[in-house]
Amino acid sequence: MMTKTKIFACMLALCPVMGNAAIIYRVEQVAPADTTPERSDNRSLTRDHRFYIGGSYNYSLWNDDTRNGIHADGQDTSSFDAMVGMRLYDTFRIEASYIRAQAKWDTFSLTGDIAMINAIVDARIDSLYRVFRSQRLVPYIGAGGGISWNSARHIEIDRDVTPVVSAMVGLGVEMGENFAVDFGYRYLYMFSPKFDTMDNMAPFAHQLRVGARINF
Repeated sequence: MMTKTKIFACMLALCPVMGNAAIIYRVEQVAPADTTPERSDNRSLTRDHRFYIGGSYNYSLWNDDTRNGIHADGQDTSSFDAMVGMRLYDTFRIEASYIRAQAKWDTFSLTGDIAMINAIVDARIDSLYRVFRSQRLVPYIGAGGGISWNSARHIEIDRDVTPVVSAMVGLGVEMGENFAVDFGYRYLYMFSPKFDTMDNMAPFAHQLRVGARINF
């Protein structure tokens, strides 16, 4: 009888040890699930869709100017962009673009093949985007710089290559994570190509833009 009592007491003493061992085993099973990457940080979209391509149509209103007693009336023209971009964060992207610019005045015109690099900030709102990982309307601002290869009609130019700068603001309408439609405004400024009769005239345009981007 005494022997059975001792055996029973030993078994009771081992129960807490066995229970702790079971708890450790369960923790070890659950622990890997806690290492899953967070899906609501500031690179959530960037990890899945770092790059994008796109294009836009530009309606351009070119400047009037008067130099050396000669007046030039700016005309409204159309042009197109093609771009490829990379996201560094969900709120910041770098974009390379090609613009086929057609600038016209009443007596002469200028064609520019423009290559630009743009830095763009997307205004994603934490309380909406971080929680639900979606925000349909995304305002943005940006600035860019590049070079234009120029040719002219009905006027001579001294500079075939000139610097170009721009500033932009717009609204992206995101149709899910793969596609967005853009509506925006861009101020495009070209340093003077040195027209022979208006040598200090620097062409610039107010551009109304509509385009689309595909994320991948």
